[in-house]
Amino acid sequence: MNNSNNQNNLIEIAKQIRHNIVVSTSRAGTGHPTSSLSGVELMTQLFFGGFFRAQLDNPANINNDRIIFSKGHACPLLYSMYYACGHLSSEELMSLRQFGSAIEGHPTMEWKYTEAATGSLGQGLGIGVGMALSLQKDFESEEAYPNVWCLLGDSEIAEGSIWEAMNSASYFNLNNLIAIVDMNRLGQRGQTQIGHNTENLRRKAEAFGWEVWVVEGHDLEAIGEVYTAISNSPTEKPKMVIAKTFKGSGISFAQDKEGFHGKAFDESQTKIALEEIGDVDLELVGTVEHPFTNLKPKEKTAVQTAYQKYTLDEKVATRKAFGNSLNNLGKINQNIVALDAEMNNSTYSEIFAKNYPGRYYEMFISEQNMISTAVGLSLRGKIPFVSTFASFLSRANDQIRMAQYSKANLKIMGSHCGVSIGPDGSSQMAVEDMAFFRCILDSVVLYPCDAVSADSLTNLMLQHQGISYLRCTRAETPVIYDNKEEFVIGGSKTIYADLKDEVTIMGAGITLHEAVKAYKKLNNDGIKVRIIDMYSVKPIDKQAIAKACLETKALIVVEDHYIEGGIYEAVCSSGVATKPVHSLAVKKMSCSGTPSELMNYMQIDSEAIVKKVKEIIS
Repeated sequence: MNNSNNQNNLIEIAKQIRHNIVVSTSRAGTGHPTSSLSGVELMTQLFFGGFFRAQLDNPANINNDRIIFSKGHACPLLYSMYYACGHLSSEELMSLRQFGSAIEGHPTMEWKYTEAATGSLGQGLGIGVGMALSLQKDFESEEAYPNVWCLLGDSEIAEGSIWEAMNSASYFNLNNLIAIVDMNRLGQRGQTQIGHNTENLRRKAEAFGWEVWVVEGHDLEAIGEVYTAISNSPTEKPKMVIAKTFKGSGISFAQDKEGFHGKAFDESQTKIALEEIGDVDLELVGTVEHPFTNLKPKEKTAVQTAYQKYTLDEKVATRKAFGNSLNNLGKINQNIVALDAEMNNSTYSEIFAKNYPGRYYEMFISEQNMISTAVGLSLRGKIPFVSTFASFLSRANDQIRMAQYSKANLKIMGSHCGVSIGPDGSSQMAVEDMAFFRCILDSVVLYPCDAVSADSLTNLMLQHQGISYLRCTRAETPVIYDNKEEFVIGGSKTIYADLKDEVTIMGAGITLHEAVKAYKKLNNDGIKVRIIDMYSVKPIDKQAIAKACLETKALIVVEDHYIEGGIYEAVCSSGVATKPVHSLAVKKMSCSGTPSELMNYMQIDSEAIVKKVKEIIS
């Protein structure tokens, strides 16, 4: 086996990679061979020309460069690269897209060399922003940071999230982030938005503060010169290579032809393609250079807790309690970072920002990129706490959805939820957010009613590995819990209970306080009801639901959220609700008004609860 990466060997390695792209996708009968073939020379020179530097025997080595295939459908190219450097066997390569294989149709974390799960276009560059930020922080005393290389497709350049990431990368001076645009002209159904107009993209990228090179994307020597220029560039700017390429490159019947996107070649086409590629040395193994630096990983800070003290009946907004808790946790855990979308004086992440400016990232009004950046930070060992208005998180639903496939460890706080925010009106009211977060696999959804519970639940989010969501109310609410009260993920709190209870009222957040008001009114009328704080929406407290069904004749779930996907559906789908479950939820279009007017209009206030209880028991 020859390990010398001279120019002739690069040509032979490129042929091998091209061969394996065709063979692996044809064997699978599915895949994206033409989208992979266009990037062969770009990746061959990067990996085997000495520019990408990593200790591949140790993928977790913090000194390694990172590579993200934002155009995740081109992963046959990625897998063939790792075959070419001896880190993927022939058997593994030929298992592409098969059930149980680690090399799936788009990169996932099941394969140890995947940096982030990609495939939903437009997200890889934002993840790269987070990784580059993390590496700069880890190497702040070093002369050189490891680089983050990101392969982009030209179709995904139309995504707004790409431009959010580009703007952010230049703002943070991420000179260790290099985007390589595989500009092969063709998308799924025809020509892309700008085709082969490299000058158009160059001007845009430079306007966004990037240093840019344009290159013929199938010329190994020219590509090497560009990568050398990037390596020697003194600029603080992020860098972009715009490569004019051809989809299906090297295969005459497919090159620059429409109608081949996402289609494996059939048997006769495969035969022609392999004949055109020619003889290939499948035993040839290229060398990937080791990192320049040998920084030792920082010791991980143990997960610790830090609690704020509050006074009973003190009025504190849960969003402010979150900000206090985040700040307290930041004192004892150096891996915690915070990101906010220009709302930190409302989410109170400003407290953390003022005390730990080096670990706070202002992402401005770019929620998609904020989540992608948080994913990148998480995948490099940081613990991101992300905050903004709950309604605006919906802009980043796809980024959050994809984060679960990257196994990211994200702590997300959405403030100003529900109609109870008042006069700002419907555009600012998150009444769908719990439904979305409940749909995320293994997610945790928490909804505190007071400062003590918000503080405790923020601590619990830190201890949870994965995606967790804290839903916070705008208004100041009275503290009802003692500082010593203990909370658990999957738990609830029974506020009032009696053996004579006729109905159980379940609330969370602002509606828990309405339930307490209703309890007092009903109690004055001689009607006994049970009040449960369902602060853990997912996982839901099945034991409390079952007990309430056993001891009362009906349940009422009252929530400042649409009925679809909220607490009511969580209770109904628990499998243990054996008594009728009634819903008081947001069921009409909202508008501006005072919080009390809107909650009354939606029939989720104490008056509506009292009325519903009396209907049930009459």
